[in-house]
Amino acid sequence: MAAKRKAFITGITGQDGSYLAEILLEKGYDVYGMIRRSSSFNTARIDHIFGDIELVFGDLTDASVLNQLMRTIRPDEVYNLGAQSHVRVSFDVPEYTADADAMGTLRLLDAIREEGVECRFYQASSSEMFGQAAEIPQRETTPFHPRSPYGVAKVFSYWITRNYREAYGMYAVNGILFNHESPRRGPTFVTRKITRAVGAILRGEQSELRMGNLDARRDWGFARDYMDGAWMMLQGDEPDDYVLATGETHSVEDFLEEAFAYAGLDWHDYVTIDPRYFRPSEVDILIGDYSKAKEQLGWEPTVRFQELVRMMVDADRERSATEENYV
Repeated sequence: MAAKRKAFITGITGQDGSYLAEILLEKGYDVYGMIRRSSSFNTARIDHIFGDIELVFGDLTDASVLNQLMRTIRPDEVYNLGAQSHVRVSFDVPEYTADADAMGTLRLLDAIREEGVECRFYQASSSEMFGQAAEIPQRETTPFHPRSPYGVAKVFSYWITRNYREAYGMYAVNGILFNHESPRRGPTFVTRKITRAVGAILRGEQSELRMGNLDARRDWGFARDYMDGAWMMLQGDEPDDYVLATGETHSVEDFLEEAFAYAGLDWHDYVTIDPRYFRPSEVDILIGDYSKAKEQLGWEPTVRFQELVRMMVDADRERSATEENYV
Protein backbone atom coordinates (compact mmCIF):
# COMPACT_ATOMS: atom_id res chain seq x y z
CA MET A 1 0.00 0.00 0.00
CA ALA A 2 1.41 3.36 -1.05
CA ALA A 3 2.26 5.84 1.68
CA LYS A 4 -0.13 8.74 2.07
CA ARG A 5 1.03 12.00 0.57
CA LYS A 6 1.93 14.73 3.04
CA ALA A 7 0.92 18.35 2.54
CA PHE A 8 2.21 21.33 4.51
CA ILE A 9 0.10 24.50 4.64
CA THR A 10 1.10 27.91 5.95
CA GLY A 11 -1.92 30.03 6.79
CA ILE A 12 -4.06 27.00 7.56
CA THR A 13 -6.25 28.96 10.00
CA GLY A 14 -7.26 31.42 7.26
CA GLN A 15 -10.14 31.24 4.82
CA ASP A 16 -8.11 29.61 2.05
CA GLY A 17 -6.14 27.33 4.34
CA SER A 18 -9.28 25.88 5.91
CA TYR A 19 -10.84 25.04 2.53
CA LEU A 20 -7.57 23.61 1.21
CA ALA A 21 -7.17 21.42 4.30
CA GLU A 22 -10.68 20.01 3.74
CA ILE A 23 -9.91 19.32 0.07
CA LEU A 24 -6.63 17.56 0.87
CA LEU A 25 -8.19 15.45 3.63
CA GLU A 26 -10.90 14.35 1.21
CA LYS A 27 -8.13 13.28 -1.19
CA GLY A 28 -6.43 11.20 1.49
CA TYR A 29 -3.48 13.40 2.40
CA ASP A 30 -1.81 13.73 5.77
CA VAL A 31 -2.19 17.47 6.39
CA TYR A 32 0.24 19.56 8.44
CA GLY A 33 -0.64 23.17 9.18
CA MET A 34 1.64 25.86 10.54
CA ILE A 35 0.14 28.21 13.13
CA ARG A 36 1.58 31.08 15.11
CA ARG A 37 1.54 31.04 18.89
CA SER A 38 -1.22 33.32 20.16
CA SER A 39 -2.74 34.07 23.55
CA SER A 40 -6.19 33.55 22.05
CA PHE A 41 -7.52 30.75 19.88
CA ASN A 42 -7.85 31.64 16.20
CA THR A 43 -8.68 28.18 14.91
CA ALA A 44 -12.44 28.64 14.43
CA ARG A 45 -12.28 27.86 10.70
CA ILE A 46 -10.58 24.49 11.25
CA ASP A 47 -12.18 23.37 14.53
CA HIS A 48 -14.39 20.87 12.66
CA ILE A 49 -11.30 19.05 11.29
CA PHE A 50 -9.05 19.64 14.32
CA GLY A 51 -8.57 15.93 15.02
CA ASP A 52 -7.73 15.10 11.41
CA ILE A 53 -4.82 17.50 10.88
CA GLU A 54 -1.43 18.00 12.53
CA LEU A 55 -0.79 21.57 13.71
CA VAL A 56 2.78 22.76 14.24
CA PHE A 57 4.01 26.08 15.61
CA GLY A 58 6.01 28.33 13.33
CA ASP A 59 6.17 31.70 11.62
CA LEU A 60 7.19 32.89 8.17
CA THR A 61 9.48 35.44 9.85
CA ASP A 62 11.51 32.67 11.55
CA ALA A 63 13.88 30.89 9.15
CA SER A 64 15.21 28.40 11.72
CA VAL A 65 11.80 26.92 12.48
CA LEU A 66 10.94 26.68 8.77
CA ASN A 67 14.12 24.68 8.17
CA GLN A 68 13.33 22.45 11.15
CA LEU A 69 9.77 21.82 9.93
CA MET A 70 10.88 20.97 6.39
CA ARG A 71 13.58 18.68 7.76
CA THR A 72 11.23 16.74 10.06
CA ILE A 73 7.99 16.67 8.04
CA ARG A 74 9.50 16.34 4.52
CA PRO A 75 6.19 17.08 2.81
CA ASP A 76 5.28 16.11 -0.76
CA GLU A 77 3.43 19.38 -1.33
CA VAL A 78 3.88 22.81 0.28
CA TYR A 79 1.20 25.49 0.02
CA ASN A 80 2.36 28.95 1.10
CA LEU A 81 -0.90 30.72 1.96
CA GLY A 82 0.40 32.54 5.04
CA ALA A 83 0.65 36.34 4.81
CA GLN A 84 -0.31 39.69 6.23
CA SER A 85 -3.16 39.64 3.76
CA HIS A 86 -5.02 42.91 4.30
CA VAL A 87 -4.20 45.43 1.57
CA ARG A 88 -5.30 48.52 3.50
CA VAL A 89 -3.41 47.44 6.64
CA SER A 90 -0.24 46.93 4.60
CA PHE A 91 0.06 50.72 4.32
CA ASP A 92 0.13 50.89 8.14
CA VAL A 93 2.61 48.04 8.63
CA PRO A 94 4.67 48.00 5.42
CA GLU A 95 7.85 46.59 6.94
CA TYR A 96 6.07 43.69 8.64
CA THR A 97 4.10 43.02 5.44
CA ALA A 98 7.35 42.80 3.47
CA ASP A 99 8.97 40.57 6.12
CA ALA A 100 6.11 38.07 6.25
CA ASP A 101 4.82 38.19 2.69
CA ALA A 102 8.03 38.66 0.67
CA MET A 103 10.91 37.43 2.82
CA GLY A 104 8.68 34.72 4.29
CA THR A 105 8.32 33.13 0.85
CA LEU A 106 12.09 33.27 0.34
CA ARG A 107 12.72 31.69 3.76
CA LEU A 108 10.33 28.83 3.01
CA LEU A 109 11.74 28.18 -0.47
CA ASP A 110 15.26 28.21 0.90
CA ALA A 111 14.31 25.84 3.73
CA ILE A 112 13.03 23.38 1.11
CA ARG A 113 16.24 23.78 -0.91
CA GLU A 114 18.63 23.57 2.05
CA GLU A 115 16.94 20.50 3.52
CA GLY A 116 16.80 18.75 0.14
CA VAL A 117 13.03 18.20 0.33
CA GLU A 118 11.65 16.77 -2.92
CA CYS A 119 8.30 18.52 -2.93
CA ARG A 120 6.02 20.66 -5.06
CA PHE A 121 5.55 24.27 -3.98
CA TYR A 122 2.51 26.51 -4.41
CA GLN A 123 2.84 30.26 -3.89
CA ALA A 124 -0.32 32.27 -3.25
CA SER A 125 0.18 35.17 -5.63
CA SER A 126 -2.41 37.91 -5.98
CA SER A 127 -4.25 40.02 -8.54
CA GLU A 128 -3.08 43.00 -6.45
CA MET A 129 0.27 42.56 -8.23
CA PHE A 130 -1.35 44.00 -11.36
CA GLY A 131 -2.49 47.11 -9.47
CA GLN A 132 -2.73 49.90 -12.03
CA ALA A 133 -3.29 47.33 -14.72
CA ALA A 134 -1.80 47.85 -18.18
CA GLU A 135 -4.57 45.84 -19.84
CA ILE A 136 -8.08 44.54 -19.25
CA PRO A 137 -8.58 41.70 -18.55
CA GLN A 138 -5.39 40.71 -16.74
CA ARG A 139 -3.64 37.46 -17.67
CA GLU A 140 -0.39 35.69 -16.89
CA THR A 141 1.58 37.96 -19.26
CA THR A 142 0.17 41.29 -17.99
CA PRO A 143 2.91 43.52 -16.51
CA PHE A 144 2.81 44.15 -12.77
CA HIS A 145 2.23 47.62 -11.31
CA PRO A 146 1.42 47.08 -7.61
CA ARG A 147 -0.22 49.92 -5.69
CA SER A 148 0.27 48.83 -2.08
CA PRO A 149 3.02 47.38 0.14
CA TYR A 150 1.04 44.14 0.02
CA GLY A 151 1.06 44.11 -3.78
CA VAL A 152 4.79 44.93 -3.88
CA ALA A 153 5.57 42.10 -1.44
CA LYS A 154 3.55 39.67 -3.54
CA VAL A 155 5.47 40.69 -6.67
CA PHE A 156 8.72 39.79 -4.88
CA SER A 157 7.23 36.42 -3.87
CA TYR A 158 6.10 35.76 -7.43
CA TRP A 159 9.55 36.38 -8.87
CA ILE A 160 11.50 34.55 -6.15
CA THR A 161 9.25 31.53 -6.74
CA ARG A 162 10.00 31.66 -10.46
CA ASN A 163 13.71 32.19 -9.72
CA TYR A 164 13.93 29.06 -7.55
CA ARG A 165 12.08 27.11 -10.23
CA GLU A 166 14.53 28.25 -12.92
CA ALA A 167 17.71 28.25 -10.81
CA TYR A 168 17.24 25.01 -8.84
CA GLY A 169 14.76 23.04 -10.96
CA MET A 170 12.15 23.14 -8.20
CA TYR A 171 8.55 22.32 -9.00
CA ALA A 172 7.28 25.74 -7.90
CA VAL A 173 4.16 27.49 -9.19
CA ASN A 174 2.38 30.79 -8.71
CA GLY A 175 -1.38 30.86 -8.45
CA ILE A 176 -2.34 34.43 -9.40
CA LEU A 177 -5.69 34.45 -7.65
CA PHE A 178 -8.20 37.23 -8.06
CA ASN A 179 -10.43 38.17 -5.12
CA HIS A 180 -12.05 35.12 -3.60
CA GLU A 181 -14.59 35.22 -0.80
CA SER A 182 -16.76 32.94 1.32
CA PRO A 183 -18.65 32.85 4.62
CA ARG A 184 -15.20 32.23 6.18
CA ARG A 185 -13.76 35.53 4.94
CA GLY A 186 -12.27 37.68 7.71
CA PRO A 187 -14.69 40.34 9.02
CA THR A 188 -12.38 43.25 8.14
CA PHE A 189 -12.45 42.46 4.40
CA VAL A 190 -14.99 44.55 2.51
CA THR A 191 -17.23 41.71 1.28
CA ARG A 192 -17.58 40.09 4.70
CA LYS A 193 -17.88 43.50 6.34
CA ILE A 194 -20.94 44.09 4.16
CA THR A 195 -22.63 40.72 4.71
CA ARG A 196 -21.89 40.79 8.44
CA ALA A 197 -23.52 44.21 8.63
CA VAL A 198 -26.61 42.93 6.79
CA GLY A 199 -27.00 40.16 9.37
CA ALA A 200 -26.50 42.57 12.26
CA ILE A 201 -29.01 45.08 10.82
CA LEU A 202 -31.62 42.34 10.40
CA ARG A 203 -31.13 41.37 14.06
CA GLY A 204 -31.37 44.99 15.19
CA GLU A 205 -27.75 45.04 16.41
CA GLN A 206 -26.42 47.63 13.96
CA SER A 207 -27.86 50.70 12.26
CA GLU A 208 -24.92 52.07 10.26
CA LEU A 209 -22.20 50.69 7.98
CA ARG A 210 -19.12 52.83 7.35
CA MET A 211 -17.49 52.26 3.96
CA GLY A 212 -14.64 53.59 1.83
CA ASN A 213 -14.38 53.62 -1.96
CA LEU A 214 -17.54 52.19 -3.52
CA ASP A 215 -16.31 52.56 -7.10
CA ALA A 216 -13.44 50.03 -6.95
CA ARG A 217 -14.20 47.08 -9.22
CA ARG A 218 -13.09 43.53 -8.47
CA ASP A 219 -13.36 40.02 -9.89
CA TRP A 220 -14.93 38.05 -7.02
CA GLY A 221 -15.06 34.25 -6.87
CA PHE A 222 -15.63 31.50 -4.29
CA ALA A 223 -12.60 30.58 -2.18
CA ARG A 224 -13.09 26.81 -2.28
CA ASP A 225 -13.13 26.86 -6.10
CA TYR A 226 -9.78 28.62 -6.02
CA MET A 227 -8.26 26.14 -3.60
CA ASP A 228 -9.34 23.31 -5.91
CA GLY A 229 -7.36 25.17 -8.55
CA ALA A 230 -4.32 25.49 -6.27
CA TRP A 231 -4.24 21.71 -5.81
CA MET A 232 -4.63 21.15 -9.56
CA MET A 233 -1.59 23.36 -10.25
CA LEU A 234 0.63 20.93 -8.32
CA GLN A 235 -0.58 17.83 -10.18
CA GLY A 236 0.73 18.64 -13.66
CA ASP A 237 3.82 17.30 -15.40
CA GLU A 238 5.53 20.70 -15.54
CA PRO A 239 5.32 23.69 -13.15
CA ASP A 240 3.73 26.87 -14.50
CA ASP A 241 1.90 29.98 -13.33
CA TYR A 242 -1.86 30.45 -13.63
CA VAL A 243 -4.50 33.14 -13.21
CA LEU A 244 -7.66 32.00 -11.40
CA ALA A 245 -10.63 34.36 -11.79
CA THR A 246 -14.26 34.50 -12.90
CA GLY A 247 -13.84 36.87 -15.85
CA GLU A 248 -16.50 39.17 -14.39
CA THR A 249 -16.03 42.48 -12.58
CA HIS A 250 -18.35 44.21 -10.13
CA SER A 251 -18.02 47.34 -8.02
CA VAL A 252 -18.18 47.49 -4.24
CA GLU A 253 -21.48 49.32 -4.75
CA ASP A 254 -22.74 46.35 -6.79
CA PHE A 255 -21.86 44.07 -3.87
CA LEU A 256 -23.71 46.38 -1.45
CA GLU A 257 -26.74 46.49 -3.72
CA GLU A 258 -26.92 42.71 -4.14
CA ALA A 259 -26.38 41.92 -0.44
CA PHE A 260 -28.84 44.45 0.96
CA ALA A 261 -31.52 43.87 -1.71
CA TYR A 262 -31.36 40.11 -1.10
CA ALA A 263 -32.19 40.85 2.56
CA GLY A 264 -35.01 43.24 1.58
CA LEU A 265 -33.05 46.36 2.56
CA ASP A 266 -31.96 49.54 0.78
CA TRP A 267 -28.24 50.07 1.38
CA HIS A 268 -28.62 53.85 1.00
CA ASP A 269 -30.46 53.86 4.35
CA TYR A 270 -27.48 52.46 6.24
CA VAL A 271 -24.19 53.27 4.49
CA THR A 272 -21.96 56.23 5.40
CA ILE A 273 -18.74 57.01 3.52
CA ASP A 274 -15.77 57.30 5.88
CA PRO A 275 -12.43 58.67 4.56
CA ARG A 276 -10.54 56.40 6.98
CA TYR A 277 -11.31 53.44 4.76
CA PHE A 278 -9.79 54.88 1.58
CA ARG A 279 -6.36 53.61 0.54
CA PRO A 280 -3.50 56.07 -0.13
CA SER A 281 -3.38 54.65 -3.66
CA GLU A 282 -6.28 52.71 -5.13
CA VAL A 283 -6.59 49.86 -7.60
CA ASP A 284 -9.53 50.84 -9.78
CA ILE A 285 -10.39 47.71 -11.72
CA LEU A 286 -9.34 44.06 -11.65
CA ILE A 287 -10.76 41.39 -13.93
CA GLY A 288 -8.98 38.15 -14.74
CA ASP A 289 -8.66 35.97 -17.83
CA TYR A 290 -8.58 32.36 -16.61
CA SER A 291 -8.47 30.77 -20.08
CA LYS A 292 -5.01 29.24 -19.52
CA ALA A 293 -6.14 27.47 -16.33
CA LYS A 294 -9.28 26.26 -18.10
CA GLU A 295 -7.34 24.95 -21.08
CA GLN A 296 -4.38 23.37 -19.27
CA LEU A 297 -5.87 22.37 -15.90
CA GLY A 298 -9.53 21.97 -16.74
CA TRP A 299 -10.35 24.51 -14.02
CA GLU A 300 -13.22 26.97 -14.04
CA PRO A 301 -15.29 28.70 -11.34
CA THR A 302 -18.49 26.99 -10.21
CA VAL A 303 -19.92 29.87 -8.13
CA ARG A 304 -20.75 33.23 -9.71
CA PHE A 305 -21.25 36.68 -8.20
CA GLN A 306 -24.92 36.61 -7.17
CA GLU A 307 -24.70 33.11 -5.70
CA LEU A 308 -21.54 34.06 -3.78
CA VAL A 309 -23.08 37.20 -2.26
CA ARG A 310 -26.24 35.35 -1.25
CA MET A 311 -24.25 32.46 0.27
CA MET A 312 -22.39 34.95 2.46
CA VAL A 313 -25.54 36.86 3.46
CA ASP A 314 -27.30 33.60 4.38
CA ALA A 315 -24.38 32.57 6.58
CA ASP A 316 -24.22 35.92 8.37
CA ARG A 317 -27.98 35.97 8.90
CA GLU A 318 -27.60 32.77 10.92
CA ARG A 319 -24.75 33.97 13.10
CA SER A 320 -25.75 35.41 16.45
CA ALA A 321 -24.11 38.50 17.92
CA THR A 322 -22.39 36.43 20.61
CA GLU A 323 -21.09 33.74 18.27
CA GLU A 324 -17.34 33.76 17.75
CA ASN A 325 -16.70 35.28 14.34
CA TYR A 326 -14.00 34.12 11.99
CA VAL A 327 -11.02 36.45 12.30
